[in-house]
Amino acid sequence: MSAPAASRRAVVRARRRAALQKYARSYAENRAGLFGLAALVLAVLVAVAAPLFIPAEALSVTGAPGERFEPPGAQFPLGTDTYGRSVLDLVIWGARISLTVGFLAAFVSVALGTVIGVIAGHFGGLASNVLMRITDWFLVLPALVMAIALAAVLERSTLTIIIAIGVTSWPSTARIVRAQTLSVEARPYIERARALGGGHLHVMLRHVLPNVMPVVIAQTTLLVAEAIVMESTLSFLGLGSPGAISWGGILQDARNAGAISSGMWWYMVPPGLAIALVALSFTLCGRALEGVFNPRLRERR
Repeated sequence: MSAPAASRRAVVRARRRAALQKYARSYAENRAGLFGLAALVLAVLVAVAAPLFIPAEALSVTGAPGERFEPPGAQFPLGTDTYGRSVLDLVIWGARISLTVGFLAAFVSVALGTVIGVIAGHFGGLASNVLMRITDWFLVLPALVMAIALAAVLERSTLTIIIAIGVTSWPSTARIVRAQTLSVEARPYIERARALGGGHLHVMLRHVLPNVMPVVIAQTTLLVAEAIVMESTLSFLGLGSPGAISWGGILQDARNAGAISSGMWWYMVPPGLAIALVALSFTLCGRALEGVFNPRLRERR
């Protein structure tokens, strides 16, 4: 009895490896997706390795190594801020907070949207109607306004920003996952699973969820970009954590220092470019994944 079971597991593993290799080859054909992936890997590596080459005292307000508002030069390639800290160091260190908030907020949003979408698509009827009406209510409300309201009410911290973004960005995921769940539920093997005694939890976890995961993964990459932009907006408005260094916080400090009117472009442009490039990279990866998991999109390309 153990040999057939082992052979079945080997067949399943072989099929999964073949599917992953197929997806990887399809993704590699998308040059924009490869560019986005390379940029993201570089950004993550720089953010993770930041403590190795940026000392903590260089980011301190009292121990800044330079003078206020120094223009770009040999010692400070991107100039200094209002306290004399290197703008390049701030941008590199700010990637840690911005990427962390982007990933965690997207995870909260995708997890919430996936659970609601799968439940609504699987059970249907009254449960689906109630969940979809709640989703529609959240969908028509401006997500940024709701996030600002939550961030203003709760304590100012990075966790508050994550919660504010996560609980306001899930409706689009819920609707996409529900539509995919309805498509999966109509397939014959779902009927066979129910006929063999599979309960609701078994069907949702073993059959529905694995089939909607490609859509969820693609949606996650798009939501990370949205979450990074929203975090930067909230920090720019002064709703972020006071002690945290993020790209939006750098922009807020530059605005308060009058960088625009004073012509100190080196204070405003680098964090803005970092936000734009990382958001673009996630978007490119998300579009590439959509093409990988959706053959119709791959044929149109």
